[in-house]
Amino acid sequence: MPDDTAPVGDIGRRLALRRRELGLSRAQVAQRAGIVPEYLQYVEEQPLASPGPTFLLRVADALETTVPRLHGSDTGLPPGLGQAAQSPRLTELDTAECLRLLSDHGIGRLAVTGEEGPAVVPVNYGVSDGAVVFRTAPGATPALAVGKKVAFEVDRVDEALSEGWSVLVVGTASAVTDPEAVRGLREPDLTAPWAGGERLLWVRIAPERVTGRRILAG
Repeated sequence: MPDDTAPVGDIGRRLALRRRELGLSRAQVAQRAGIVPEYLQYVEEQPLASPGPTFLLRVADALETTVPRLHGSDTGLPPGLGQAAQSPRLTELDTAECLRLLSDHGIGRLAVTGEEGPAVVPVNYGVSDGAVVFRTAPGATPALAVGKKVAFEVDRVDEALSEGWSVLVVGTASAVTDPEAVRGLREPDLTAPWAGGERLLWVRIAPERVTGRRILAG
């Protein structure tokens, strides 16, 4: 889309990310907020942009979020600090919806058990042919998954609306050793670990059970 130029500013990055989470274009957000689309584009793309409080309040409302979240003031804090909705509804998700929410890549949590007991670690993951794949280093905690049945979880939380969803994948993990298969996984390179470093071991989780839940505000 022509209005999806990669944002480079801090507020711009957060604003564009939230907009894309809601599947909205700049024009749609501008219409909701009653602002000029060109200025919204400027804020998203210019690192030195310093929008005023009125703009931020309107955009936050249009994006169903808060001004502090657009500023990143909750960075480093666990999600879910807001109040629960008065009449929440919990629904079970079917397999098709779970797989859709997994998308093609992101950050999820891997649950493994080692000599020191159970552990849950975040990993950058991708989805390839219906399986969850990620990169790690031999000897690292995620590498403990190889050859074992593990759990992998992805979730999203909307603090502003007290809503969210979670998807759980259970299956046996295996190392991807075929050179051709590894090249295919490297092609999009959507699983590049944010932590950096040499992580040459590719792990694949073949789903045996996929379940999910969604919480909606009543």
